[in-house]
Amino acid sequence: MVQTAERSSHLDPSENVIFQRHMIAYNEASKIISGTVLEIGCGEGYGVPVLAALAQKYIAIDKYQTHIDSSVMDKYNIEFRQMEIPPLTDIASNSIDYVVTFQVIEHIQNDDLFLKEIFRVLRKGGKLLLTTPNKLMSLSRNPWHIREYTPSEMENTLKKSFTSFVIKGVYGKDKVIQYYQKNKASIKKITRFDIFNLQYLLPRWALQIPYDFLNRINRRKLESNNNDIVSSVSVDDYYIKEDTENCLDYFCIATK
Repeated sequence: MVQTAERSSHLDPSENVIFQRHMIAYNEASKIISGTVLEIGCGEGYGVPVLAALAQKYIAIDKYQTHIDSSVMDKYNIEFRQMEIPPLTDIASNSIDYVVTFQVIEHIQNDDLFLKEIFRVLRKGGKLLLTTPNKLMSLSRNPWHIREYTPSEMENTLKKSFTSFVIKGVYGKDKVIQYYQKNKASIKKITRFDIFNLQYLLPRWALQIPYDFLNRINRRKLESNNNDIVSSVSVDDYYIKEDTENCLDYFCIATK
């Protein structure tokens, strides 16, 4: 029943809507990347084959051991490193053409150092592709996140390390919006009992296990009651545009 909400799984059908939301970032990145690519926070590795096929060398980093499919490892030039970041240990300055890091920065304690390290390892003209949730569209506090960003906070964070960047938004089409509204109503039923607003007052560690448990129940209930939506959402039900008003996630492109 309990699966940590710190990372998403493509193996759980109730996760399909959020999984496809993650995949739109990989699809968008596949239009851009080449050369030596560094992915920070590769998770279960489901996005690796999408991008590794386009890279001369692909370095995947995660703080947990990731078992990337052996056929993918054999087919492409992929190197996996398990490490806590920042810093980006043993990665040379000016050595990376593209850094991709999707749904990661919200988990990083020192986000300024995180971005400075990314800037350091990028070659001149290299690009950072980054996604993170839009705080204004979050339905509750996620205790696995150190912080989330408003549009202005996202801009101010990026500009500490990069002078050239654009912030786009990830949006959902009709089925995604339907799911979002049903999820919003379901979460409201749960949080109505939080009369003292404890989800925002208690320390993150105290909320992680309850959050994981209730999150799993909620997603499986949504799947059971709305299987036609949950099972049918695909990556094509998401799109990216140059606007951050009411977006689900930011899609940031920063250039060194």
